[in-house]
Amino acid sequence: MKLYDWQGAPNPRRVLMFLKEKGVEIPVIETGAKDRAKLSEDYLTSDNQRTVPALEIDDGTRIGEAMAICRYLETLHPEPPLMGRDPLESARIDMWERRADMEGIGAVSELFRNSHPAFEGRGLPGWAVRIEQIPELVERGRARMNWFFEKFDAQIGDNAFITGANFTVADITAFCATDFGRKVCKAEIPDSCANFTRWYEAVRARPSAKR
Repeated sequence: MKLYDWQGAPNPRRVLMFLKEKGVEIPVIETGAKDRAKLSEDYLTSDNQRTVPALEIDDGTRIGEAMAICRYLETLHPEPPLMGRDPLESARIDMWERRADMEGIGAVSELFRNSHPAFEGRGLPGWAVRIEQIPELVERGRARMNWFFEKFDAQIGDNAFITGANFTVADITAFCATDFGRKVCKAEIPDSCANFTRWYEAVRARPSAKR
């Protein structure tokens, strides 16, 4: 079993954090091209989806998409549980993880891909055809990030983590969106989101958050 990564990208990082929280080690293959900010041609020709992460199991089957990979790994390594202990808890975690993906990862991706010079002509991931950047989406991406911060600040409230007392995949996805946004896109957490800031600092201190 091996994981295809692109160091620095938020989606593979979600799986890497998941593995570290589980205490599971598997080989990690770096797929970034050495000469520019793109995936290597070898990887692009080997994977029809043309995105990372991808988990390749021993029979050669590849599983793509961060949460599909995490779900597979959760069945193999159920402790500690990161996707719920019962149907209701699992549903709540799925709900907030999906919101973190759509409203956090989605927002920062929109902001980044439409503003970074290295992604000129690559406005959407996974496509071999040229897709132009749309400058208007940069400000919308920043606005979406602020809405994401506000919504999750309210959800966290006095809780330690997004869905309550336990750290879950919802926290992993929200953290990866936030950390990438802050470090790469200068999308800072608003001063008004004190609950979110407290949560972010707590997650950032976890060993799994260290690159």
